[in-house]
Amino acid sequence: MQIYNSMTRKKETFKPIHDGKVGIYACGPTVYNYFHIGNARPFITFDVLRRQLEREGYEVTFVQNFTDIDDKMIRRANEEGITVKELADRFINEYYKDAKALGIRPATVHPKATEHIPEIIALITKLIENGHAYASPSGDVYYRVSAFPGYGKLSGQNADDRENGASERLNVDTDKESPEDFALWKAQKPGEPAWDSPWGKGRPGWHVECSAMSMKYLGETFDIHCGGKDLLFPHHENEIAQSEGATGKKYVNYWMHNGFINVDNQKMSKSLNNFFTVRDIAKEYDLEAVRLFMLSAHYRSPINFSRDQIDSANASLNRLYTARNSLKFQLENGEDRPLNDKEKEFIERLKGYEKRFDDAMDDDMNTADALGAIFELVKDANVTVVQGASREAAQAALNSLESICDVLGILSKKEEELPPEIAALVNERAEARKNKDWAKSDELRNRIIQAGYILEDTKQGQKVRKDV
Repeated sequence: MQIYNSMTRKKETFKPIHDGKVGIYACGPTVYNYFHIGNARPFITFDVLRRQLEREGYEVTFVQNFTDIDDKMIRRANEEGITVKELADRFINEYYKDAKALGIRPATVHPKATEHIPEIIALITKLIENGHAYASPSGDVYYRVSAFPGYGKLSGQNADDRENGASERLNVDTDKESPEDFALWKAQKPGEPAWDSPWGKGRPGWHVECSAMSMKYLGETFDIHCGGKDLLFPHHENEIAQSEGATGKKYVNYWMHNGFINVDNQKMSKSLNNFFTVRDIAKEYDLEAVRLFMLSAHYRSPINFSRDQIDSANASLNRLYTARNSLKFQLENGEDRPLNDKEKEFIERLKGYEKRFDDAMDDDMNTADALGAIFELVKDANVTVVQGASREAAQAALNSLESICDVLGILSKKEEELPPEIAALVNERAEARKNKDWAKSDELRNRIIQAGYILEDTKQGQKVRKDV
């Protein structure tokens, strides 16, 4: 697999640290609200990365954290008159609901920052001991950026560019040695949750949480760290400084960052009233279509979220479900015989479509070209696995289609059984057709369609499915 490494700014051949095993850390949500459509893109993108690596035989340890202590969380909890933990627990539960609806699998480990305070304190202590951090008189602890010569190597920013950018979401404090130094530990303010530490009661800074949790579960050096492009600086830059400043070892071998999402060709922002949570989107759109839309462009490219784009993705999704249902119908009603020569050639072409899919995915996760291979497979199957086809050909096509769609996390809905009242209408119509009562047959057909179902008459019988 070729991966574009944000650190080196070029594609590199992926080589894991341990044969057959891959460690991935993906930055997760700050759980003070439902996650928005911009958050959904990295969650979907790197879920697919994990799935493709597993398809290629790797044992993947996928770690995605929850930031459950943060300035925004404290502010909202105070507004609602609840504890920060109550707020975090609520929105962690809501995360799992939305993630499941988007087809995002749970991580191997979902660590919470508040459950790793000892590891965070130990990391900060080590940084102070080796001169990379210092405690201020107020009880805050800061990272000394000047002590880490490699600072800026990921983002490419120089000291002038970053002086105020790494201020940890806060105004620059007067007890910093330098404005670009960033907070590792924040002294408790009135009404804030806090933990005991060698520097007094306080709480961790945002960046240090990810360093401590990633190294606990994946080791001091691990394979892949990923997230949105917005995290490249200062968050990921600061993670590198903290981790390598503490261990003296390379922190991560491959950095991956996805591009931004625009909404109707405008940058997503609350001021433009185009800032949507996934929960908002679900009221209007099928979230599986949203997932397909996200994968229709290369993950590093910007992507434009619009009604037309989602409608197009939904139409494409319907094509896939129609093809799957047709193959299942042929599997149930096809001929029970060996493959003929035409079908043997088709089986070979299926292998070719799967290779095209894998080649695209191995080219820095080119999901757009991978989808192209899927739709070529569907087009071929729609022509080849038809009336008179063997069950073996139908099964082979179905296996190929479902296996590669599973990597993208699409085509995941189970085929539902017809409700009893619809099944009764279908059976009644079959009887009417048998008796050549065409008027009744047409009347029953209309009733089935009006109930929201698609009905097709074939030589093998009626094909009925929910109109999605």
